Amino acid sequence: MFEIDPNSQSNLNEVATLHVHLDLAVEFACSKLSGTAILELQALAQTQQVVLDTAHLTIKSASLISAEGASKALKIDMGTVHDLYGTALRIVLPGTMTKDSTFKIAIEYETTPKGGAIQFLVPEQTLGKKHPYLFTQCEEIHARSLFPCQDSPSVKISYSASIRVPKPLTALMSAIATGRHDDGGFSVFNFEQKTTIPSYLVALVVGNLATAKISDRCAVWSEPETIDACAWEFSEMERMLQTAEELITPYQWGRYDLLVLPPSFPFGGMENPCLTFVTPTLLAGDRSLTDVIAHEIAHSWSGNLVTAKNWEHFWLNEGWTTYFERKIVARLSGEDARQLSCVIGEADLIESVEFYGKDSPLTALVPKLDGVDPDDAYSTVPYDKGAHLLYYLEQYLGGPVVFEPYMRAYINEFQGKSIDTDDWKSYLFTYFGKVDPAKVELLDAIEWDKWLYAPGMPPVKNKYDEHPQKVSLDLASRWLKAADKSDYVQFKPKDIEEFSTMQRVIFLSQLAEHAPLKADTLDAIDDTYKLTGYQNCEVRFSWLSLALKSNYMAVVDAVIDMLSTQGRMKYTRPLYRLLHSCPDGRELAEKTFARLHGFYHPICARMVEKDLGL
Repeated sequence: MFEIDPNSQSNLNEVATLHVHLDLAVEFACSKLSGTAILELQALAQTQQVVLDTAHLTIKSASLISAEGASKALKIDMGTVHDLYGTALRIVLPGTMTKDSTFKIAIEYETTPKGGAIQFLVPEQTLGKKHPYLFTQCEEIHARSLFPCQDSPSVKISYSASIRVPKPLTALMSAIATGRHDDGGFSVFNFEQKTTIPSYLVALVVGNLATAKISDRCAVWSEPETIDACAWEFSEMERMLQTAEELITPYQWGRYDLLVLPPSFPFGGMENPCLTFVTPTLLAGDRSLTDVIAHEIAHSWSGNLVTAKNWEHFWLNEGWTTYFERKIVARLSGEDARQLSCVIGEADLIESVEFYGKDSPLTALVPKLDGVDPDDAYSTVPYDKGAHLLYYLEQYLGGPVVFEPYMRAYINEFQGKSIDTDDWKSYLFTYFGKVDPAKVELLDAIEWDKWLYAPGMPPVKNKYDEHPQKVSLDLASRWLKAADKSDYVQFKPKDIEEFSTMQRVIFLSQLAEHAPLKADTLDAIDDTYKLTGYQNCEVRFSWLSLALKSNYMAVVDAVIDMLSTQGRMKYTRPLYRLLHSCPDGRELAEKTFARLHGFYHPICARMVEKDLGL
């Protein structure tokens, strides 16, 4: 199995899942889902068993379902337990399944609170304070704690579901809603996802939810208290989606809805098909952080349509998506915006490489993950090192006029499939061998092993346009010179009034490269630009990071406030690490985390524990 996916215990070489139907009841009182998963399977070779991934599930029974609907109990074994990858569910078949034969297995089960996929929120953790809430996060290997499955992106399934929830709550999934009906004090919601997806894209949310229509195929969902603000902030969804279609290929998923989750959601966004999940930290009040939506929209092609075969090739999802995101942003906001995003991405990549260590195998574009939890390998490396490679290829091979037809052909070639880096590279050579053989000589000259398998920064540094970042760098330079004499009268609030979010981030990041700064310099910066209370989370985070790198404890209340009001790992993990490294911050960081541990999503809490050495 490991030659297919080192992070799955399923017998992937013998069986493939074709379709899953989930019939589940949500039980908030005991924080669990209970019901049945029916898996339609195909034998890839002669086999007498099915081995599925599970983690913290209570398996009650397994049955073989005949074509006529008759049920035959099957023997199960759950004796194989892996510290990282959960418990293998071994189901013994009544006879040998021949190659290509199909069959159905029904598994009755319950989730448990220890599972990493589901976060249950009590009413007090929601905006409305009246109703409980749950949401799932299955990427990377947490689908196995939501339902028994072949939890590997090498397997792509269609799925359907029937979800029973207490009234007046609403259920949504990464699928098209096909109906609902009442059942006493409960509502039953039905869903169908006909386009095949990997298990990590199965998603569920249940809560007191309101919706606002953006277009015929786009809507926003959130708790009722913020629906108007969410609808305004994300009103450009349809235009972004149309721009992506013009750039890549037609959108294939029917609907593109957006769900704004409670603040404990650990990511900026999650590209669940038909229903992207996003963090409320995007609600800046000025639409300045909606580039994240361009990223999640781009996943509709890279990741969701063309999927990495396993987590070692995660860059095929995220590197391509980051590259597409920046192309979409360029079409919407101009090439300057793309160039700024590339510069910030490169700075993020440098920071990730420094965090892991330049010789760490986890900084390779294609890392080895046998015996590694993919969550531990999660960083900006697959995003920004992958996008760095694709931008390099675009420029190296002749610019967008050459590269854009290739990227569309790539999506068309592999849509509906799971591929690895060798598949990607082979097609790159095949494509250009057909359309422009001279380009193959250029491709042959690339140091592929260094790009793909060597740790650290890429072997070639891309050249980005310095013009759009010049105002940021110039302002930072003025501040650094003024700091020598503690003379700050020249600076005014209007200095950054015309800056984009990315230009403000670059300004603060440039200052952070010279940290620690003096306390009086940081006093003057905050007095001038009022950054501590900034609503835009990207700018506020950049400011607080600069301050903590300078051991400037005047911001400590703002740091604790940011840690207390959101659980997005992009902000939460670095802030804890930086606070913990301050001479006066170690104890405060640990006490704050102990107090807020239950607020964070389990994935976030576990990663912060590792960061702080707890």
